[in-house]
Amino acid sequence: MRFVDEAEITVRSGRGGNGCVSFRREKYIPKGGPDGGDGGRGGDVVFRASAKLITLYDFRMKRVYEARNGHGGQGRERSGAAAEDLVVDVPVGTLLYEIGEDAEKRLVADLAEEGRTVCVAKGGCGGKGNTHFKSATMRTPRFAQPGEEGREKRLRLELKILADVGIIGLPNAGKSTLIAALSAARPKIAPYPFTTLTPNLGVIRGETGQALVLADIPGLVAGAHEGRGLGHRFLKHVERTRFLLHLLSVEEISLEADPWAGFALLDEELKRFDPDLAAKKQLLAVNKIDLWPEDKLARLRALAARRGLEMHFISALSGLGLEELKKRLWELSQEFSGHAHETPGDNG
Repeated sequence: MRFVDEAEITVRSGRGGNGCVSFRREKYIPKGGPDGGDGGRGGDVVFRASAKLITLYDFRMKRVYEARNGHGGQGRERSGAAAEDLVVDVPVGTLLYEIGEDAEKRLVADLAEEGRTVCVAKGGCGGKGNTHFKSATMRTPRFAQPGEEGREKRLRLELKILADVGIIGLPNAGKSTLIAALSAARPKIAPYPFTTLTPNLGVIRGETGQALVLADIPGLVAGAHEGRGLGHRFLKHVERTRFLLHLLSVEEISLEADPWAGFALLDEELKRFDPDLAAKKQLLAVNKIDLWPEDKLARLRALAARRGLEMHFISALSGLGLEELKKRLWELSQEFSGHAHETPGDNG
């Protein structure tokens, strides 16, 4: 299924059922009074966060969601049945915005927790039956109250992925290969920039069933905060990660110049997009070390030590250094959250 993280839809709550005009008709009671029942309440439109969903793709296919109307009242003071609420499931991490007549959007809810719900459109109230309109001067009211109209709203849905670790790096740094090596994820991998056009999720399972969720954020470039490359469309997914794994390929490193220029470039992009992102804890890793001879790697390790950098040297393809990296990811997860996520089932 295609990953979609933005959609606009229309929702309509149900109309309330009409009140009933009815009179008591029984043998020996020729002039029975009014006995019309009330109409039932229209259905609400409720959104619910579900961990079973990872994309807003369905909302591109279906753009209108309508709750059912309440049933009309009946004679003998029987009320009409209320309509069931329409419950719409969305991925955990979905932001709901109401779009006003001025096209401005207003945040309605942030569904950042599994099972969280929010009512975005209340159903109309049922109309009152003619029983309610009997008085000393009006013994036989021949009218009832119509049901209240439902509410219609335009909504914008925006998904921000929830993950423990956000893997960032320049295009072709090997992020997709790394997430595949660390987890059961199988992202598209090829030796050219922007292979990853959507965020990939992977899960590392612990011995006790704990899960460390990784998000492979699509390749960022200089000017990403202005929309260049894959732009700020995917920078927003970094916001909800607990910490970042910043990946740099040896192909992007020059020992004759500043070897850490690639780290500095993306750090600057994070700062320009949102200073809070750059303030997140970052774990640094150099990938594809199998492409360099050992003497060259030794010089790079020495430079990292001289700068006081915590640096992991890995090859996602061959597996070099991955166990040490995985151990450090678990340690940081415990440090920043107290515990890793509990997630059911296997990663797909």
